[in-house]
Amino acid sequence: MSERSSSFLDGVVERTLGNLRSLRTAWRDIASSARGVLSGAPRPELSRDDAEHLREQLRACLEARGGAVSARARAADLGRTYLALNATGRERFLRLLAEEFDVDHAAVGELSERLMRTGGESPRRKVERELRAALEPPRVTLLTQFNALPEGVKFLVDMRAELMTMARRDPVLAGLELDLKALLASWFDVGFLALTRITWDAPAALLEKLIVYEAVHEIRSWTDLKNRLEADRRCFGYFHPRMPEEPLIFVEVALVQGMSDNVQSLLDEAAPVGDPVAADTAIFYSISNCQRGLAGISLGDFLIKRVVDNLAAELPQVRTYATLSPIPGFRTWLDQRITEEGSDLLTANEQKALRQQLPGELAGLGLGILLGRPRWYADEKLASALRGPLLRLCGRYLLLEKSAKGRALDPVAHFHLTNGARMERLNWLADLSPKGIQQSAGIMINYLYRLAEIEDNHEAYTGEGRIAASLAISRPAKG
Repeated sequence: MSERSSSFLDGVVERTLGNLRSLRTAWRDIASSARGVLSGAPRPELSRDDAEHLREQLRACLEARGGAVSARARAADLGRTYLALNATGRERFLRLLAEEFDVDHAAVGELSERLMRTGGESPRRKVERELRAALEPPRVTLLTQFNALPEGVKFLVDMRAELMTMARRDPVLAGLELDLKALLASWFDVGFLALTRITWDAPAALLEKLIVYEAVHEIRSWTDLKNRLEADRRCFGYFHPRMPEEPLIFVEVALVQGMSDNVQSLLDEAAPVGDPVAADTAIFYSISNCQRGLAGISLGDFLIKRVVDNLAAELPQVRTYATLSPIPGFRTWLDQRITEEGSDLLTANEQKALRQQLPGELAGLGLGILLGRPRWYADEKLASALRGPLLRLCGRYLLLEKSAKGRALDPVAHFHLTNGARMERLNWLADLSPKGIQQSAGIMINYLYRLAEIEDNHEAYTGEGRIAASLAISRPAKG
């Protein structure tokens, strides 16, 4: 990243973080709206005395004394307490919530035994209702109260993002994280989400968030962003009614002629703006999940199909819908295979071809050493010699390598296959950025979305793990 680009992004991130300071002020005002609610600021690390005061705050929220204004004020005060803490204090906050406001296990055990002893339909139903109520941890009730606050849902999403890291090493916090995930999953059902087109006329705060959240191809400047929102481009995002200014996931589309095989040309700021009416192909070249706290909660199912339906209504002459996608896990997988399989990773014909095509000083070197050479892709002879073996191995990785759940190992492949695409074509040296070379040796893939096949492909993949792929990918990968 250049110094100029880094400075640009630093400024955008700083303005985005300013929203947190505004949130603290807004919640302070809400907390002060009810008499006796506003608390003093805790010490950042949440000392023992502060923890006792926090315990009282949590109990007050659960007791729900007073009306709606008081309940809202108490939730705001609790949120302000959390935001004022440092990393140590937040972990102590979450641990207290996890340990002391969990399910009453003794009550659950007693009700379970009562249910086994109770006869008669009506009495059993009564005990079942009591058991269901006992199985919901009080902490879920506490977390739900933030839904009534401005930015309260976003606060919980960000809280889960922090909690996910802690939960990986702590089973107590893992239980709290699962409760929060279930709560957010119920609120972020895809049926509640609005698909909105984002243009250059959108509020500056939203455009800044696109820059910060872009996860595939870095947005280097305002000029770069404007280029991605020109007349021959489209950008669509999912939004939730409780987070109207926060994109959850967004997709960038280029309207072109023919299926693109190179991301450099798509992102070229000097290229002339195309006529969208003349386009016959829509290329989805970047899809970014924006909220880490929603990880594991499906937002992207049929996202592409909804965008395709939108584009088809606007531009009926567009007949081909495809992606130009990264393959982020390929080089990691390939390096592991090189370590474990060595020269056996290449077929006998591939090894012979490499010896014949490469000059003497390179002919006897292994695949890992060749790929470790600086700017190997700029050496025409070396790149040409590696093209066939790497494309075959990339096809093997995409089509045959599976996760523990029997799905595609590559996360981007899993996303598009779940959305009903088929693997169409591998593109050699399609992304020469440092990230593209590091992740996939510069290889990218087109996933093709055929409207008549989307649902069948989706069902085949999610139900049986069967991957739809063109012969151009499947034949070499299996050979």
